[in-house]
Amino acid sequence: MTVARAIEVQDATAAPEVTEAAEAPLDGFRIGVTSHRRSRDLIEALERRGASVLHAPALKIAPVQEDMVLIEDTRTIIAATPDICIATTAYGMRRWCEAADSFGIGEQLLETLSACRMFVRGPKARGAVRAAGLADVGISSDETTATLVDMLLAEGVRGKTVAVQLHGYTDVRQLERLRMSGATVLTVTPYRWVKPDGEDKLPRLIEAVVSENLDVLTFTSAPAVDAMWSTAHEMGLYRQLIEALKGPVTVAAVGPVTAQPLVDAGLTPLIPDRYRMGALIRLVTEHLSLNHVRRLETKSATIELRGRCLRINGEVVELAPAPLLLLRALLGAGGAVLSREALSELLDLRGSVHALDMTVSRLRSALPDGKLVETVVKRGYRLRA
Repeated sequence: MTVARAIEVQDATAAPEVTEAAEAPLDGFRIGVTSHRRSRDLIEALERRGASVLHAPALKIAPVQEDMVLIEDTRTIIAATPDICIATTAYGMRRWCEAADSFGIGEQLLETLSACRMFVRGPKARGAVRAAGLADVGISSDETTATLVDMLLAEGVRGKTVAVQLHGYTDVRQLERLRMSGATVLTVTPYRWVKPDGEDKLPRLIEAVVSENLDVLTFTSAPAVDAMWSTAHEMGLYRQLIEALKGPVTVAAVGPVTAQPLVDAGLTPLIPDRYRMGALIRLVTEHLSLNHVRRLETKSATIELRGRCLRINGEVVELAPAPLLLLRALLGAGGAVLSREALSELLDLRGSVHALDMTVSRLRSALPDGKLVETVVKRGYRLRA
């Protein structure tokens, strides 16, 4: 068995598949997925829970056979015999060993790494290092590169050579901290991000966010965020995209490194306590179930709205986007009156009385009992609770 295969087997056993939910807590919700690697696992887990998924990989990983820069960087590290090596990701270690094996320098790489002190960013990276037959001497307490660098600077790195396995999103500041403290820093990037095939998918995903046709947008890598920002700028929709992600559409990231470009843009993403895909799925499920399911008991019916799925007494009722938005607002009011002005602004009707009346009429005609939507003279509308 090759070293890369050994790490792959260990990594697979270290991250068990998320168990299937007994019910469909995401029924009616639409979720955007931007990941390329392991996207099938994420999509299938969301769909098992009832979600509709819109997949548009923002970036994909370049084939290892085509990455000559990776091989040259690996040869440089082998020749330098570093004193310290930082391993940031399990996948990166697997790719690194796979590439070295494919070019006949796998054993040389392992000999080099076994002779230096290995530091790991988290448990999965530690598992990958140990699966390769290597030993680690330190691990970050919070799974960040910054904490690892703090550890190294505390013990001193002046005059030492430090090899850093990057993970597709370079934390330039941490590398500079090492250099400024007197270390010679060598880097290797086992996976590089490139634009995916089917370049129309990402613009369609951005349009879905801007038009509020998504409930949640997920990210599993920081470069994917940057790629989305760049595409949105090209489309002239960056401002609208950010506004949508600040309000109607929830944004979620697998961990703080992925979340940083979102935070820099003024967003507040959901981030799980454990930086794993399974934890991200659970967090998204809990958030939508607790905050985006509307129920109201009326005299004639039980109304439940889950994302875009409306059920009245358990029966699915199809609604066009405008009546659906109107119903969501009325449900959110819990039977209180919403003024005509507020509803007109919500529906972007620019004060058109006729357009609002038509939307109300369409909502009433779609419901089993149109009297559920009550007109309050000279005030507005409410649901009959």
